[in-house]
Amino acid sequence: MADNMGGSVESDGHHNCAGSASGDGGIKEQDRLLPIANVGRIMKQILPPNAKISKEAKETMQECVSEFISFVTGEASDKCHKEKRKTVNGDDICWALNTLGFDDYVEPMRRYLLKYREMEGDRAATGGHSNKATGSDAGDQDAVGEQRRNQPSPGAHLMFNAMETSHNPSASRGF
Repeated sequence: MADNMGGSVESDGHHNCAGSASGDGGIKEQDRLLPIANVGRIMKQILPPNAKISKEAKETMQECVSEFISFVTGEASDKCHKEKRKTVNGDDICWALNTLGFDDYVEPMRRYLLKYREMEGDRAATGGHSNKATGSDAGDQDAVGEQRRNQPSPGAHLMFNAMETSHNPSASRGF
């Protein structure tokens, strides 16, 4: 099952994402959140070159995106658990986005996954680096292939236009 961004699963099956920075066995804050440098870099990509971003703005965005990822991943993880699978894949994330009402993100994510998987297939066909895993769970279909597809490609950069809509192409921004 996927890690829930540092959250824990309570006895009732719900995810507890409220990390604790204390030494009482809880999750440290920095382990629960995406690295702030990465969040800041993504924020800068969408703004004009001379724009400044305050530390408070970066921290606020860091909290929001970390919670969003945890929320969607938790839903996908619950689905996998019910289906007795241990691997959360991109299709599970798309399902979770749709289930949680983030319908506008599903089609761009599906297109991104398709391009990503095509790139991985091209890389494997040309004898590029592949990450081989051993073993698989009975409930996982092609776990080794899925793990290979989920490994990032060094130097491969795909654009994911989260704001992409058919109604207003000028609102599309690349991440």
